[in-house]
Amino acid sequence: MKQLIDLQTWNRREHFAFFGAFEEPFFGLVAPVDCTGAQAEAKRLGVSFFLYYLYHAVQAANEVPEFRTRIEDGQVYRYDRVHASATLGRSDHTFAFSFIEQHDELAGFVAAAQAEIEAVQNSSGLRLSNTTARVDVLHCSAIPWVRFTGLTHARSFQHPDSCPKISFSQLYEENGRTYMNVAVNVHHALADGYHVGQFLQAFEQRLAVNERMSD
Repeated sequence: MKQLIDLQTWNRREHFAFFGAFEEPFFGLVAPVDCTGAQAEAKRLGVSFFLYYLYHAVQAANEVPEFRTRIEDGQVYRYDRVHASATLGRSDHTFAFSFIEQHDELAGFVAAAQAEIEAVQNSSGLRLSNTTARVDVLHCSAIPWVRFTGLTHARSFQHPDSCPKISFSQLYEENGRTYMNVAVNVHHALADGYHVGQFLQAFEQRLAVNERMSD
């Protein structure tokens, strides 16, 4: 479900008009997220760490209304919930797109993700489809081989796109804590640095809650 936003009364109407006219309206930043204990909690639950943190990232994004807002045919809509369109790798080092439905429970999300992982492994190419190209998604990717501190995305300026893009780096240790750098790119007509900060805070808090539960 989605709700049409009235552009005449929307408090971001000038931001939308200004940044919406840019050739490149996306902006991004990279920030460290403390995930100490999250790996152990994922192991305790018998879940891959990737699916564990991806689930919490999707949940955190759904807590921020701006991450559920999209531009479609010049109109702005806010979705009740958004899902994950994650890039999933194969043994030959190619990847494909996926659609992983948001679930309130971790088990439901993991089951949906595992079905997509199996589909990717039994396919070739990018798996482009109306499903993987849905707009009510977050474009997610993991780069666990690199502790990146900056990141850009390949984009077609002719293709309309307003989906947030979230990328996860290699884990690293610092002062006895475990961190993962997270790159977040959003459409500036729909969201600002404040909203990216809200997402990162919610994501880190979700991982910290589970760290405390595992202590």
